[in-house]
Amino acid sequence: MWWFQQGLSFLPVALVVWSAASFVFSYITAIVLHHVDPLVPYISDTGTIPPERCLFGIMLNISAFLGMATMYIRYKQVYALNPEKSKIIKLNKIGLTLGLMSCFGLCIIANFQKCILYYIHVVGACLTFGVGAIYMLVQTVLSYLMQPEVHSKDIFWIRLTVLLWCCSSIVSMFISSVVLYSGLYGTNLVQKLHWDPQEKGYTAHIISTVSEWSLAFSFLSFFLTYIRDFQKISLRAVVSLHGQTLYNTPQSFVTDEQALLIAGSI
Repeated sequence: MWWFQQGLSFLPVALVVWSAASFVFSYITAIVLHHVDPLVPYISDTGTIPPERCLFGIMLNISAFLGMATMYIRYKQVYALNPEKSKIIKLNKIGLTLGLMSCFGLCIIANFQKCILYYIHVVGACLTFGVGAIYMLVQTVLSYLMQPEVHSKDIFWIRLTVLLWCCSSIVSMFISSVVLYSGLYGTNLVQKLHWDPQEKGYTAHIISTVSEWSLAFSFLSFFLTYIRDFQKISLRAVVSLHGQTLYNTPQSFVTDEQALLIAGSI
């Protein structure tokens, strides 16, 4: 059995691979059609103009679904491993709420493009990566609280490292974006898809775009740390029958009907 066939480890793998593919495919499409510059455009710019906009939207919507499934299963796993620890249970519920909010933000990013509805797109980005970073923090704290009985120290340090990577990317992107859009380098830069290296603000633009790509992949990398945990989870469906038919027949009528059948057979 391959490692990704063990338990539900395929789920975080699918989330990371599919989400990365959505960024890469839309980037390649936008570059081939000359809609953006090849050198590190904003991720959102690669999903602004059709046809890459359509590809970007549908793939990120699927990523949001995979993210919700992954976060919910993680929630159930932590709850099952710590059924009597109120502090962990409370943090676990907070983590699930934050995770679902982050996935909802990803849906907003997918369906409200930057150049069309900029402020709604920014709200989606804040939900996805801002709230998502807090979700990562909660999961890192849970990993700390569950060591060494449930989690090893190694996984805690790995998650803490990825969290710090994500936070540094957020800070770098925030500062460079504030400088870029402060008005010093012109107006209406949100709609700008092509940049000349000789233009003022180009350095701030590159720092901002590199930080965005770094932020996206740091966020995805966090879910790779779930693989070993999910290898120990299995999923099965249990079917319970509450009747012998699929009709909503009153119980008294069924009883009477059975009585008549019995009487008739006698």
